[in-house]
Amino acid sequence: MTLLDTPTLLETLSRILRPEDLLQGDAVRARSAAWGWTGADGCQALAVARPRTTEQVAAVLRACHEQDQPVVTHGGVTGLVKGSVASTSELVLSLDRMTEIEEVDPLERAMTVQAGATLESVQQAARTAGFCYAVDLGARGQCTIGGNIATNAGGNNVIRWGMTRQQVLGLEAVLADGTVISDLSTMLKNNAGYDLKQLFIGTEGTLGVVTRAVLRMHTLPTSFNTALLALPDYASMHRVLRVAQQRLGADLAAFEVLWDDFYRLVTTPPAQGQPPLDQGFPLYVLVEAQGTSADRDGEIFRDAILHCMDEGLVADSVVAMSSNDRQRLWDLRDDVEQLARIAPFRTFDVSLPLRSTEEYVERVTRRIRSRWPEGHVVTFGHLGDGNIHFAIGVGEGGPKIVEAIEAAVYEPLADYGGSVSAEHGVGTEKQPYLHLTRDAAQIELMRTLKGALDPKNLLNPGRVLPPRLDRG
Repeated sequence: MTLLDTPTLLETLSRILRPEDLLQGDAVRARSAAWGWTGADGCQALAVARPRTTEQVAAVLRACHEQDQPVVTHGGVTGLVKGSVASTSELVLSLDRMTEIEEVDPLERAMTVQAGATLESVQQAARTAGFCYAVDLGARGQCTIGGNIATNAGGNNVIRWGMTRQQVLGLEAVLADGTVISDLSTMLKNNAGYDLKQLFIGTEGTLGVVTRAVLRMHTLPTSFNTALLALPDYASMHRVLRVAQQRLGADLAAFEVLWDDFYRLVTTPPAQGQPPLDQGFPLYVLVEAQGTSADRDGEIFRDAILHCMDEGLVADSVVAMSSNDRQRLWDLRDDVEQLARIAPFRTFDVSLPLRSTEEYVERVTRRIRSRWPEGHVVTFGHLGDGNIHFAIGVGEGGPKIVEAIEAAVYEPLADYGGSVSAEHGVGTEKQPYLHLTRDAAQIELMRTLKGALDPKNLLNPGRVLPPRLDRG
């Protein structure tokens, strides 16, 4: 008999929520467990609670705390580390009813939103007010602000604007026992004691549930200059990045690198994208500058590209001459659906210092292909900020095969001071490798924070922190 099967908790939740906001049985199974989840069909949780207010979130968590009921938080369930996959003994707390854009404040350049608002709706609200919200992800139409905050999401424009952490001025969160911590400040400067919001940003819902946030808005760019560059060798990439940083300055918004294997995949039928540049170059760079002076910005951008070509750093290039051209170039970068052609595959999100990326990618590729000569290693990423993505397909295989692939990707990172997670988080998938990124003292401090804020281990239990080894 599980705790949620007892009438007491069900009755309590039924009093807190509307009937349509407490899902059970088939209504639970009809919901997604996580993006790309290939386990049992649909969500397997005991039930799904869908509160509409912070007060209801607090009441639900208070009831669960009293009954020692584990809770898994759901946003847009677009995460890639299985953090949202709930077991049959866990209650899902979904923020999908809390989607309101509460206030847009042009003077403070701030926006107050509920955690269930999608990233795309926040971007649109900012644009309507003449500003931009800087974070952008491919899952913008489904991922939520609460999920972005919980995972400290990155995306395409980190090189200019930083991660989600840099966009949060204030937030409201609910602790495991139902205590509400609310600091919806619009101030950039506030050094009055501990910055408590940082406890909830990037901690994947293990310390509290974010319910509302105050987000920064930035000046809306009015010029977009985009080019795709074919590079003759890896060494040229670092030099092109340096030129872009020097000549474009703060306008440099994206520096995406596509290895030839990825470029071939998205420019070869049945892919819809036509190759704007010939296939076969080692690397392709999608570079974009966003500014506020169309004529001046365009001239500076083109001069930077010409300089790189004159220096032999770029073998060929295409510059977007219209918004449609720009979209077509970005469509190539975003066409991750083509990865299905190497299915089954595993995706990876890592980061490391730029100086080590070439050697690291070569080591991973060599290790995979030495065991699976016909295996696929598709490489791309936000390399302007040191973030690499892999998609690796070696055919069907059980847990031992998965472990071998993961080891090939994660183990070399320790030699370069890299991270097993650049922007996707840890969830349950990367727990066994957290020690490669965080030492024992850091992991112990994480456990101390978890124990202080969630002593019963009810919020997203089993996520992020690996099980404590028996020291006896």
